Amino acid sequence: MGNIKLAIDLTWLKPKKSGGVESYIRNVLDGILKTEDINEYYLLTAQDNENEFDKYLNDSRFKQIKCNTRANDVIQHLLWQNTMQYRVLKKNKLNLCLFPVYEMPLLPCKKVKKAVVIQDIQAFHFPNYFSKFENIWFRLAWKLDVKLAEKVITTTNFTKNDIKENILNKDNIEVINIPIVLNNTNNIDTKILEKFNLKENEYYYTVSSLHKHKNLQTLVRMIKKLKDSDEKIPKKFVISGVNGTQKEEFLKTINRENLTDNIILTGFVSNDERNELIKKCNVFLYPSIFEGFGMPPIEAMTLGAKVITTKKTSIPEATKNRCNYVEDPFNEDEWIEKIKETQSQDKKVIELVEYDKKKIAKEYLDLFYNI
Repeated sequence: MGNIKLAIDLTWLKPKKSGGVESYIRNVLDGILKTEDINEYYLLTAQDNENEFDKYLNDSRFKQIKCNTRANDVIQHLLWQNTMQYRVLKKNKLNLCLFPVYEMPLLPCKKVKKAVVIQDIQAFHFPNYFSKFENIWFRLAWKLDVKLAEKVITTTNFTKNDIKENILNKDNIEVINIPIVLNNTNNIDTKILEKFNLKENEYYYTVSSLHKHKNLQTLVRMIKKLKDSDEKIPKKFVISGVNGTQKEEFLKTINRENLTDNIILTGFVSNDERNELIKKCNVFLYPSIFEGFGMPPIEAMTLGAKVITTKKTSIPEATKNRCNYVEDPFNEDEWIEKIKETQSQDKKVIELVEYDKKKIAKEYLDLFYNI
């Protein structure tokens, strides 16, 4: 196994943004830092994010190539990527490149071997979330990714099969999990429970957007039933992550059902605050019916929460079948019964070594050694 020179495209990463994709590639890079290889890693950065990766340059294996593009200028970046990116790679004598998101140059280049990551194909299943142009772009990019890249990396076997069935059936698709890293500060008191007048074990919690496939409406109906019942289980539901144009309509539903004391939207919370809310909830609920991976229930498991989620799409695979699951995610009565079952369960931290960042970084490197 020889040493490699690997280019990693980071020109797309918007400065100061810390969403799921951004956290994923930083965790992969952090995992590489922990390996003992003597490869060379070339970070392709944009003009507006070139200072985001300074810590990696303290490792002599990492070098930076500053590119004449801007992550925040989507159109300019697309033009640069499709006219200049391969030139930059060739100029620096790099013939191996990782594209951590689905975007890579649309034209073939035999002199550069490519691995591209497709996290999921959500837009195929929920096209109404996106504009007509975005839907056309996604499908074109995904198809060309599979057609042109030596390797396509995705995060679950569910998504691998989804791509093969709905985009293009080729044998170049590999599954490598997402590295999951929690900055789990023990014994920290963020005062978040006090802020929202919560008591430990007397509320349910989730982290979710308001997209239809997240299925929060079922849990609203569930809380309504609990409120009107004499069940001796918590009747308070705390949600972080809700924002966007649908938030106002969601709040109207809560008001209409007289659930303002039962359903609490936290707005933005820090990682420490989120972790405390997870650890101290009665049960972490995750009603989603579509995930390419599904990180929140895994994070909740590793923090010691009891978790109830669904058997839809990738969720059982990603959670290693180690949660509590409902059969019918739209049945609020089943959610109530499952919650009642969990009341006799003890909270316990579930260690999922499959998601260790060093282990996953080595899986990436093994893939590149064999391209």
